[in-house]
Parts: sequence; C-alpha cells; structure tokens
Amino acid sequence: MHLQTFALRTGAALLVAAGLAACTTPQPPARPGVVIPPPVQQPLAMFIRPAAGTTIARFDGVRNKGLDIAGNLGDPIVASADGRVVYVGGELRSYGNMVIIKHNETFLTAYAHAQTILVKENAVVRQGQKIAEMGKSETDRVKLHFEIRKNGTAVDPEPYLNGRLQQ
Repeated sequence: MHLQTFALRTGAALLVAAGLAACTTPQPPARPGVVIPPPVQQPLAMFIRPAAGTTIARFDGVRNKGLDIAGNLGDPIVASADGRVVYVGGELRSYGNMVIIKHNETFLTAYAHAQTILVKENAVVRQGQKIAEMGKSETDRVKLHFEIRKNGTAVDPEPYLNGRLQQ
C-alpha cells in the first residue's frame, strides 16, 4: 500500500474513533461517601382488561373462578399480557370456545365463550393483541369469561387488572 494512502486511512480511522469516543456518555466521577443505588427494576407488565364491557360476575373462587364481562356479539377480546397460546378449542365443558395463554412459568389466562378465535396454538401474542371475538358459546348471553391462573390455581383477576398486584 502506498505510504500516503496508508496515512490517510489511518488518519480517517483515528477521526472516526475520536468521534465515537466523544459521543459516549461520560460517567460521573465517584464522590466519597455517596452510594449510587442500582437502577430500579421495572415490574413485569401488569395484566390489562381483556374486554371493554362491564363486569357482570365477579370471582368467588367456588362458582366463578374468574370475571364475566358483558359485551356484544363480535366485540374484541385482547390478550391480557404477552405470552404463547397453549390451547384453542371447545372441549372444556361449560367454557365453550376458548383460548388459553401461558405468560410465564407462573401465570396462564383463559378467555371463554368466544364466537370467533383469531389465534392458533403455539402463536406468540402481545398484550392488547386481538385474539378472539365475544360470543355466547354454552351460555345464555354474550360475554367473556376471563380467568387468571397462578401456578394452576384460579385467582381473583381484579387486583391484577387494576394494578394492585403484578406478575
């Protein structure tokens, strides 16, 4: 390589390196006796309400293991949190057409009585994504039956949906 070309390339590389160094954010100098706390860990995303209607039946742990949310035929049902669809079907007695989403090793959510299901098993879904439409399969009115299960046990969804409890 010609010496002049080498000098130009080396000079250009040094300029780029100097520019990158100038763009980095300098760390503040440590001050004696001052402890800088670690960054605050953001809590895992809370569950969101899966449908816009009013609550017509609340969790009691015995007869109702979730919330029943009123709606109109075809109203959207959305994923309450990010996860993977682990069940789509209508074989579970008294749930009608339903979707079950696994969010992590602890939490599942179930969405029952759908008219139309828009996701397939093993699909990855995002919080707020439309996964189904409200219906009235195996029930007397249009509604969504929604459950949150923690380690396989149904829990009251309301504290999770209003932000008092997080994942």
